[in-house]
Amino acid sequence: MIKAEGLTKYYPRTVAVDHISFEVEKGEIVGFLGPNGAGKTTTMRMLTCFMPPSEGTAKVAGYDVQEQPLEVKKRVGYLPENPPLYPEMEVLEYLEFVGRLKGVPNSKLKQRIDEVVERCALGDVLKKLNGKLSRGYQQRVGLAQALIHNPDVLILDEPTVGLDPKQINETRRLIKSLAGEHTIILSTHILPEVEQTCQKVIIINKGKLIATDTVERLTQRLRGSELLAVEVDGATSALQVQERLEKVPGVSRVTLKSTTDHRYRFEVETTKGASVRPEVARAVVEAGWNLYELHTAAMSLEEIFLQLTATDQPSATGGDR
Repeated sequence: MIKAEGLTKYYPRTVAVDHISFEVEKGEIVGFLGPNGAGKTTTMRMLTCFMPPSEGTAKVAGYDVQEQPLEVKKRVGYLPENPPLYPEMEVLEYLEFVGRLKGVPNSKLKQRIDEVVERCALGDVLKKLNGKLSRGYQQRVGLAQALIHNPDVLILDEPTVGLDPKQINETRRLIKSLAGEHTIILSTHILPEVEQTCQKVIIINKGKLIATDTVERLTQRLRGSELLAVEVDGATSALQVQERLEKVPGVSRVTLKSTTDHRYRFEVETTKGASVRPEVARAVVEAGWNLYELHTAAMSLEEIFLQLTATDQPSATGGDR
């Protein structure tokens, strides 16, 4: 649905985006991450035909952003960080205006307005001026204008900035509900937002692409070993469990994380390339203890982000992209 190859943007004194390449499949929600000044907004502006690339190519829904910009714009809904609202217009008036501007046929305009009003929960403010709305409602109207022409692709730049916790949760639920119908690129500084909303992440730093993959696969690449969460009940002491787990071949480290009423939770790290879950389960069961939990403990997105952006890492792009 979106394919960028060598996408580059030069400014007189800097390279804002430096030959980045990535793909986003149809129906995916992808988190677009990077420190301030990394080139996220510049990339989004090139994908939405707001500005042309200096080098490279990008296609959106099969159309080239340089050769067919009008066709791209028909298929993209864009919500910049500051919603593009006319403050002197009422919400309904604005949505009618935007719908016509984006080529929605008159015969379908009322239907599309009704659909986005319901989806974005705007029924109570249709007769209010955009300039008098709260920040939360302005974001909703901004999202409604991005959706009004039912685009194939949504590009959302910091869609929850300035919202209170309740509004953030409502916006996250709305974005997740759009998956499958729309391909979504979501730029944000709020890492838990990406973990809760997105299926894949693209991370750039200083204009360069440094990672594009799922959080789970990035964890495996960065760590090089597996980290397991193990919870056991029935042992006389945590030390007894720890010593038994440490004897499992392929286990390099066992750390006690918590203790509650003879239920012990451990973090078990393996040697590189080792897969020890069957052996760990067998060791616990043969000892006569109850195994309540055994699963891979992923790195948090914050850990991944900090590790990749703190140093000059080689690109950690997914092998299938």
